[in-house]
Amino acid sequence: MEQIDTLISARWVIPVEPAGTVLHHHSVAVRGGRIIAIVPTDSARTHYRAEHVRELPDHAVIPGLINAHTHAAMNLMRGIADDLPLMTWLQQHIFPAEATHVSPEFCQDGVEAAVAEMLAGGVTCFNDMYFFPEVTARVTSRAGIRACAGMILIDFPTAYAERPEDYIDKGLALHDAWRGDPLVSTAFAPHSPYTVGEERLRHVATLANEMDCPVHIHVHETAHEVQQSLERTGERPLARLEAVGLMNPGFIAVHMTQLTDYEIERLAATGSHVVHCPEANLKLASGCCPVQKLADAGVNVALGTDGAASNNDLDMFGEMRIAALLGKMVADDAAALKADSVLAMATVNGARALGLDGQTGSLVPGKAADITAVDLGVIESQPVYNPVSQLVYSAGRHQVSDVWVAGRQLVHKRELLTMNRDRILSRMYAWRDKLQSKT
Repeated sequence: MEQIDTLISARWVIPVEPAGTVLHHHSVAVRGGRIIAIVPTDSARTHYRAEHVRELPDHAVIPGLINAHTHAAMNLMRGIADDLPLMTWLQQHIFPAEATHVSPEFCQDGVEAAVAEMLAGGVTCFNDMYFFPEVTARVTSRAGIRACAGMILIDFPTAYAERPEDYIDKGLALHDAWRGDPLVSTAFAPHSPYTVGEERLRHVATLANEMDCPVHIHVHETAHEVQQSLERTGERPLARLEAVGLMNPGFIAVHMTQLTDYEIERLAATGSHVVHCPEANLKLASGCCPVQKLADAGVNVALGTDGAASNNDLDMFGEMRIAALLGKMVADDAAALKADSVLAMATVNGARALGLDGQTGSLVPGKAADITAVDLGVIESQPVYNPVSQLVYSAGRHQVSDVWVAGRQLVHKRELLTMNRDRILSRMYAWRDKLQSKT
């Protein structure tokens, strides 16, 4: 018998690649942090001797979910300014609160809270944009989750940096410090075309090209943003970003609720990626991303939650369900955004956007063992006719039982193995009291 580290046997294994595949009574064999085989369970039991065995007779095993757009530290601002339009929410509430409270300590505690929430909900990788990304990298590395830490850039001074040049310098230092790390990668993260000037965006495009690094930015989030750009420059934001050289296979455009057919063509032609954040867009009444149109044009569309201050959770199961339902309504077609397409958005499409699809995003031999197990044996998910449909339309994050990243188990029977839940809650209570007293 072949010795391996872990053997995970499940009622269903849903590898995501090839698309539409559901393997019944299969097992995932893991050694050295990587998937070495996916085989029928009867064969696995006679072929492999594993140090760790997990039997999941009522579960679907899927690739770990990838949250392609977050502001993790903002978990400490969950619910702080609800029921407001985006610019009012941002300029009158969030920016002032950040000016008062954001610090390395704030980010440490906020990111820990976010990582704990995401791991418990089956997320094994997230793409972040926030201040003090060095802290984000350290927290995620210790917890064992995979993360892309954003090299934040914004034109005005904050607690993190004074001048645009300072943001760039700190970002480059972050990139150098974590270069080659097995779990932490980096991306340039200019906040948006309305908070970062053309000169800086052009500089980012040059650096990103030289370093082969993604660029992660909010774009076309609201009609107001587009109209403001037209009034000030005579161009729509996306056209300005293409003019400075940003639209290419490393470009990750978040939100994209305001798109013309021509812009969709340009996104496809340049190999750009879109991250859809349906719950945050709905909550802020920002508009609806035309996901099916993008997919039909060949644009890779990933899925993200946005931050907990504007969603108000990091629940990728909820995001999948809303994405599917909203996508059908926007397309005026019940056959749009089928369940397997939405599961791909939440897994391999996110990996592809981050340039990580060679490592994660699907259950394929040779890839990292980033795996989530979902219990479909509970009454609210029965009976199961199509496990992919159950995952998207009826399952909840409370049904996640086990999570592995690079073969290391981080959640076992819903218990976090690398994080102290009580300590995290205590710090969240302390920050609630601080923010409540000054807002």
